[in-house]
Amino acid sequence: MRRYGRHTDEDDIRVRPSRRGNRPRTNIRPKHEDAAEGMVLTVDRGRLTCLVDGRTVVAMKARELGRKAAVVGDQVALVGDLSGTKDTLARIVRIEKRTSVLRRTADDDDPYERVVVANADQLAIVVALADPEPRPRLIDRCLVAAYDGGLAPLLVMTKSDLAPPDELLELYGALDIPHVVTSREGLESGDTADRVREHLDGKVTAFVGHSGVGKTTLVNALVSEERRRETGRVNAVTGRGRHTTTSALALPLAGASGWVVDTPGLRSFGLAHINPSRVIHAFPDLEPGTGGCPRACGHDEPDCALDEWVAEGHADPARLYSLRRLLATRERREGD
Repeated sequence: MRRYGRHTDEDDIRVRPSRRGNRPRTNIRPKHEDAAEGMVLTVDRGRLTCLVDGRTVVAMKARELGRKAAVVGDQVALVGDLSGTKDTLARIVRIEKRTSVLRRTADDDDPYERVVVANADQLAIVVALADPEPRPRLIDRCLVAAYDGGLAPLLVMTKSDLAPPDELLELYGALDIPHVVTSREGLESGDTADRVREHLDGKVTAFVGHSGVGKTTLVNALVSEERRRETGRVNAVTGRGRHTTTSALALPLAGASGWVVDTPGLRSFGLAHINPSRVIHAFPDLEPGTGGCPRACGHDEPDCALDEWVAEGHADPARLYSLRRLLATRERREGD
């Protein structure tokens, strides 16, 4: 080989040393079998507050988890400083398998799915009977998300001192949803909290509702005084005002076992992530009748087998109407 007018050999070739060293790369990750178990209570700007052995520990997600995010309610494995003392930081190295997931999208055409709460047993849908007026379309959407995510629904109607619950109860009667009717007077006396608490004992319950329905006020009546959250006034018409609940927070239930998860007030509840075929699982009296449905049946078509199933007396027609109303929510917005 001739280079610059002279012969060269292998001694003339310079090799730049690697800055990374000679350590081989591996995809093997530590199992962290000695990691402590914890529950995520809240998430704030990349920092997660977890309950570990009765004390709160601030942690961050380990890089090895990649894009997988932990949310309120997640059962996680932690390593590092678990003392919970000020300015200490632990590390979440594993997120355990979830038993249920409450998910939503910002809108029906938004492909980005947000997990609101993990591992909740039930979803308490809080709706005011007046000020602001009930929004059945939003309630329907929350019900669809609950059925899809594996949560049992609970309907909590507030402000019964301003309007009766009869019309709303009739609308959802066929769904056989457990419900509680509350009033401002009942909150002050403690009677309301006691009746709601009966439905929450021994469970993890996520609370959702439109801004201004009294959701956080109700949650405060269910937890100990030192754990209560600040409440604010929100305009019932515009939705503007002080939305004091800006992040989900899990709080221990006072006077019983269980947890309540307060979530930010809703302005919309997108269902872009929902597969309508899963909603039928919440209707065990109708599901057997789908055996004769055509492939990919939307259960609201001329040849849907559910019409004949109900006509033969196997199920209440009101139940089929409720199913189809819920399925239709994905095609219409809350305000329609």
